Formats: sequence, C-alpha cells, structure tokens
Amino acid sequence: MQDVVIVGAGGFGREVCEWLDDCIERQPTMRLVGFLDDDRAKHGSICHGVPILGGLEWLAEHARSVAPILGFGSPVAKRRVVARLRALGVTTFPSIIHPTAVMGRFVQIGEGAVICPGVIVTTDIRIGSFVTLNLDLTIGHDSVIGDYVTIAPGVHVSGCVEIGEGCDLGTGAALIPSAKVGSWSVVGAGAVVTGTLPGDCTAVGIPARVIKQRPPGWHSDGS
Repeated sequence: MQDVVIVGAGGFGREVCEWLDDCIERQPTMRLVGFLDDDRAKHGSICHGVPILGGLEWLAEHARSVAPILGFGSPVAKRRVVARLRALGVTTFPSIIHPTAVMGRFVQIGEGAVICPGVIVTTDIRIGSFVTLNLDLTIGHDSVIGDYVTIAPGVHVSGCVEIGEGCDLGTGAALIPSAKVGSWSVVGAGAVVTGTLPGDCTAVGIPARVIKQRPPGWHSDGS
C-alpha cells in the first residue's frame, strides 16, 4: 500500500481527489493521507475529508514513505514543482488512471501521469512523464505525447500525431493525422492543427495559426 499526497488543493486538485478515490475503490493499492499546498492559509484545514498537511517542504521528512500526485495542470508549474520535489528527495511519482479510461494494451505511460475519466487512448502510443489527460479526450494510434504535456477536456488527437514536451492544448482542440506541435507551445481552445506548429508558440483558430512566438527557454523563467 503506497501512501500518497495530492500536490495542490485547488479545483483540479480536488477533482484528482475524487478520481483517486475511484481508483482506490477499484484497486486499493494507494492510501491518500492529505494535500500539500503552498498557500499557508490552508494549512491545517480539512479538504475532502483529509488534511492539508503543509507546503512542499512537508515532503522533506516524508519523501521515502509518501509519494506525490500532481493536482494542477500548468506544464510550466509541473516542471518547476517536479524539480523542487526531486530536490527534496522524492523518487517515486505514481501515475493514476481512472477506471473509466480506455487504455490500449500497447500504450507506454511515464511516471506521474494523471489520466482522467472518459479518456480513450488506442494503441502503440507513448505518453511521457507528468502528462495530464483531462476529461473525455481521445488519442489515436502511433502518437507521441511529450513530458509535462497537458491536454484539456474534449480534445481529439488523431493518429501519428507528435506533441512536444510541455505543450498545453486547450479545450476542444483537434489535431488531424500526422500533425506536429513543437515543445512548449500552447494550442487555443477549439483550434484545429492541420500541419506542423513550431515550438514556443501560441496558436489559435481553424486552421490553427501562430499569434505569438516566445523565445526558447521561456518556460524556465515563466515569461
């Protein structure tokens, strides 16, 4: 039995709590001991029946016995928090897959992924570490999803698509077969990616067009 904490007690963190309860009910291999949140005003309070134990520093004394699950979706924030957690000595990052998710037999999933209700992932797909697949989205065959990617509800990823590290795909976006999105790019809600988008950009519309280009490494300083 693995003791776990959810990092982040905001809206998505509380959703993750609900979905983790479903996972535990189906297969009790984890036990939720609480939340961690950097908002000191929340420390000591009760959220969804478990305590908010403190900030990330709480894991400095519990890294060997308690594993964190990320309860937020920002790729930039996920990358920063994972770096902080590793510095605290955390080595175990469990993935959770909701019981209603449909996962093909030939799907590879990295550490620390959160796969939410209604997700369909077909076959021969590689999903990186710390990926968030939100509600009711689909990913087609032979696609590759990079580390830290977040895909919002209702997104449809066709076959042979490549999504680079740290991308953030907005609600209802669609990617046609063989589309590519470069690392650390943002695809707006409802956009349709019909070709290749560069890294470090924001793209919106049908077809998706670049409206903002960031400098390489922008995600390191959060600009």
